[in-house]
Amino acid sequence: MAKSTPVKKAWRSLTWLGVIVVVLLGTLTAGVLFSNATWLPKLALDLEGGTQIILAPQVENGQAVQQQQLDQAVSIIRQRIDASGVSEAQISTEGSRNIVVSLPGKPDQATLDRVKSSARLDFRPVLVAGGPTNEVVGADGKSTPAPTPAPGLQSTPSTKPTNGSDLAWVTPKLQAEFDAYDCKANASKTSSSAPTDQPLITCDDQNQVKYLLGPVEVKGQDIKDASAGLVQSSQGVTTGQWAVNIVFNDAGTKAFSDVTTRLVALQGSQNQFAIVLDGKVISAPTTQAAITDGKPQITGNFTETTAKALADQLKFGALPFSFKVQSQDTISATLGTSQLLSGLLAGLIGLILVGIYTFFQYRLLGFVTIFSLVVAGVLTWLTISLLSWHYDYRLSLAGVAGLIVAIGFTADSFIVYFERIRDELRDGRGLEGAVEAGWGRARRTIYASKATNLLAAIVLYVLTAANVRGFAFTLGLTTIIDVIVVLLFTHPTLQLLARTRFFSSGHPLSGLDPEALGAVYRGAAKFRTPAATVGAGTAARSSKEAARRQTIAERKAAELAGASTSSDRGSEGKDS
Repeated sequence: MAKSTPVKKAWRSLTWLGVIVVVLLGTLTAGVLFSNATWLPKLALDLEGGTQIILAPQVENGQAVQQQQLDQAVSIIRQRIDASGVSEAQISTEGSRNIVVSLPGKPDQATLDRVKSSARLDFRPVLVAGGPTNEVVGADGKSTPAPTPAPGLQSTPSTKPTNGSDLAWVTPKLQAEFDAYDCKANASKTSSSAPTDQPLITCDDQNQVKYLLGPVEVKGQDIKDASAGLVQSSQGVTTGQWAVNIVFNDAGTKAFSDVTTRLVALQGSQNQFAIVLDGKVISAPTTQAAITDGKPQITGNFTETTAKALADQLKFGALPFSFKVQSQDTISATLGTSQLLSGLLAGLIGLILVGIYTFFQYRLLGFVTIFSLVVAGVLTWLTISLLSWHYDYRLSLAGVAGLIVAIGFTADSFIVYFERIRDELRDGRGLEGAVEAGWGRARRTIYASKATNLLAAIVLYVLTAANVRGFAFTLGLTTIIDVIVVLLFTHPTLQLLARTRFFSSGHPLSGLDPEALGAVYRGAAKFRTPAATVGAGTAARSSKEAARRQTIAERKAAELAGASTSSDRGSEGKDS
């Protein structure tokens, strides 16, 4: 088997880099042609504007809204929005009552529904179930609308109900209201603020069945976790039907166990346990057995999207109250295009300054820095554009700042590597050996530096506010890309350049001229005498460089050798 040479390794690394670029570019191109992807990243609220929704809480019996409840609602709404993939959203309170949600761009209807929905989940026993209309069949066999309930009908139970399934809850007035209730006429009505200790008249979410439900016996707040998944048969075979799996906490487990134990002994519609989301029955399964482990499963007409959306809402908890959308408006960018152009101009100036410095310090070797920055820029652009398409990532002005800062961090890696190569040349190595040895020493320094940058970015992202997370995200992303570029482009490029005549001969414009670097030091107190053709100025610089790089032990050895030489010369003079 042939030994892998540095040249083969270099071409292999460059090939892998090309594959990565082609895959990213091909994926983005396919997204632009066949989906809603764009060539440029999506912009955040501060640069593009978006949609602002003001939510007013709806509470029972004129109760006061507590600040703690508002803070809890803000936290839950933020978690919902993050779960939907929308980034750079702003959620805050307005005064002591309203919640203001600002979303970048034009959010889809599913995202708006996540924000507006209170997602109040209750578990109520079914008392009566019937058709969706208010039609009743008379003695003549004809269907006519049920009359409006008379004012004097009894509205309180004649006997105190013993549990949620007790039919004593069904008073004459409540029965009349149930008969007169029409699902189609009340399709847009929600009852998320309905009293939890009283019966509820409602329909299923498809308006196909009308229900009279008992009081709430299990609350949505008792849900510990929720996830979407495919239903499996008892043999472990996937059925292809989507479901939402719920895990209750200890209180919910006990309550659900007590209710299902009672319902399993009942007949007809009373055997059903309705799962009510925002006043609509999303499922009313019959009770086949008592569920004592606190892990029920919601099934129904779910798709993958609707199952995941419901699971996210339930997982992040029910809001402390329902909301009414007070207003929904389109808002303009808080900073605008001018600020974005200023940020891009600052980045361009930084890039030019880095180029000037590298050409001044490293001559034509600076082209490696420029091309490396270009490759890093292409990878960053492709990655952010793909994130914008697939995960709805939004680039804010803070994120642009992170990209600008990354220019200096990326150039720092190249400088560390170049200086290590120069050190090896000063030690008397040839350019090919200096590239390999310098890489071995620079790699550890680069890894340590980038690990520190990445850790700082992670800490910023986790602990800071949303408007700083954009900076932290782009900083962490560019740090990872920096390492990829150094590994797959910068080092392989130098491996190949080291074998060209221009660089290997140490041309003065290469930036790797051994004589200009004072490459006379051999180590172990040994020095190479400058060639006779070298000018006096260059020889002097080389001597200074050699003296500067001596260790204390080598300096003492040189002094002893000089003293010995002087002593020998003195003895020769006396003998003569």
